[in-house]
Amino acid sequence: MCKIIANVLLILLPLLAIASSDESDCPTIKLKRQWGGHPSPEISYRPIPVKYVVIHHTVTPECDTFPTCAELLQNMQNYHMQDLKYDDIGYNFLIASDGTVYEGTGWLIIGAHTYGYNTNGTGIAFIGDYTAKLPSAAALTSAKKLLSCGVKTGNLQENYELLGGRQAFPTLSPGITLYNEIQQWDHWIPNPQP
Repeated sequence: MCKIIANVLLILLPLLAIASSDESDCPTIKLKRQWGGHPSPEISYRPIPVKYVVIHHTVTPECDTFPTCAELLQNMQNYHMQDLKYDDIGYNFLIASDGTVYEGTGWLIIGAHTYGYNTNGTGIAFIGDYTAKLPSAAALTSAKKLLSCGVKTGNLQENYELLGGRQAFPTLSPGITLYNEIQQWDHWIPNPQP
């Protein structure tokens, strides 16, 4: 019974925070059902607010229209679930070149984006390869708005710590150009300790 109450509170508290916050600070988020995502066969909730935000890139083609992005995300979710055996798409959120934010597992559900940071971290992936260039200004702005929204809605700690995927495990993510950019953002930390 206590576990049921705890799970209900995990769902209701962020909704109450959203209702009382200024949603103009939040970017538009396309829900998973809107882009044609499959429901997860197993859902594991996590306690909020979380301490970490991990930035990635998808190393896929970029997308800047809803139909193109929806198809790309459906294919990515299928790859994550069928080939990698994840319960869902790995990222909590993904950001397109036009600045649209797409829900992956969202704020409340554990993702599979960064070993050691999945339960207490939100994984945000920029759709594309950002080794040699930055994401669009619209995408960068949406990411910053998403982070601000996460704090205001109680999903991220006010003193959250930001890192690139490469700081947590051997990967080139989020691409060297984007990695250099996020080092200038508020909350970036040089030496994360999960």
